Amino acid sequence: MRIYEVSLEVVASVCSLANRVQQFDRDLARQMRRACSSVTLNMAEGMYSRGGNRLARFHDAMGSAKETMACLHVCMAAKYLARSQVDADLARIDHVVGGLYKLCYQRRA
Repeated sequence: MRIYEVSLEVVASVCSLANRVQQFDRDLARQMRRACSSVTLNMAEGMYSRGGNRLARFHDAMGSAKETMACLHVCMAAKYLARSQVDADLARIDHVVGGLYKLCYQRRA
């Protein structure tokens, strides 16, 4: 699953950004790490689940991806990070959300 690999790239990058944010807001940095990790962990669990559990884990992963995006938006609003520092991650997360959306809502032929 390609979006799984992209989610791991997001974890590496967002955790690095969280290290910078930590000097301003430890709680937000911790939330960033937890949210981005949750995307990958829920996705992995969903890949090996069946039926409703599979769908629920992919939904959880989408929610955590959106939470990660919100953390990055908060970092920009608070001026902890510049737009140029988060643009690539926002694009990667959007790609992951798109893939998860397809897994959740695409009709099976």
